[in-house]
Amino acid sequence: MSEDIIRYDILVQNALRGVIRKVLSEVEKTGLPGNHHFFITFVTTAPGVRISNRIREQYPEQMTIVLQHQFWDLEIGETGFGIGLSFSDVPEKLYVPYAAVRGFYDPSVNFELEFDVADGDAEAGDEGAANADEPSGAGPAPNEPETVTEAPTGDGEDEDGTADVVSLDAFRKKK
Repeated sequence: MSEDIIRYDILVQNALRGVIRKVLSEVEKTGLPGNHHFFITFVTTAPGVRISNRIREQYPEQMTIVLQHQFWDLEIGETGFGIGLSFSDVPEKLYVPYAAVRGFYDPSVNFELEFDVADGDAEAGDEGAANADEPSGAGPAPNEPETVTEAPTGDGEDEDGTADVVSLDAFRKKK
């Protein structure tokens, strides 16, 4: 087999990340339609990811966020998205480059995308470029729909012992 100089694997992953950008752009404009909600898993150490030190300490490698009932300030850019979420009743502002996203799942229609995220995979790896269109500002928007957004612990339970959020791995098809 000859060498893949074109790198179709990277082109396909970038195209599929465009699906996430398109879906989130629509949610930014009109809110979540119907029963749609999203589990988004991303690598917390990927270039361009902006999260608080508190969250980074709690999730040193990756985390899954759920966009369902409580989120605010969703701002979509060409290279990533910014969003306000609440973690254990503490509001946080996150910025996630699309290149840092490892998984996107919409359980309402059983739609899932998985991505390889490696050190060299982040095309937005130049942090300056990744943050060029980074949204600014934080705090809840008064007219946003209420959404439950929690980051699951490794065992699928929140810090308070409830199991409102399940790890994305629980939904993956067995191969």
